[in-house]
Amino acid sequence: MKKGIAIAALFVMLVMAAAMVQGAAAVDCNPMKLFPCMGAISSGSDPSAECCAKLKEQQPCFCDYIRNPQLKPYVDSPNAKRVAAVCGINPPTC
Repeated sequence: MKKGIAIAALFVMLVMAAAMVQGAAAVDCNPMKLFPCMGAISSGSDPSAECCAKLKEQQPCFCDYIRNPQLKPYVDSPNAKRVAAVCGINPPTC
């Protein structure tokens, strides 16, 4: 009986891990998807709801964007950090 429970628990853990990997793989890391945020990042204005939604969608990609020398000045700028904070997104820990 205990062996059956242990096997069932292991199976559940494997299914959950596979689901998390699929969810992470489903993110299309494309910085162009952040275009709705460009106005807010460049001017320091408040972000739109669409901008916040795109930021949340692209959040798993932030470390890759910061490591890219062409994107880092935009993603790591004070205005970008403010926009992320207004959207309720914590800064990435890369």
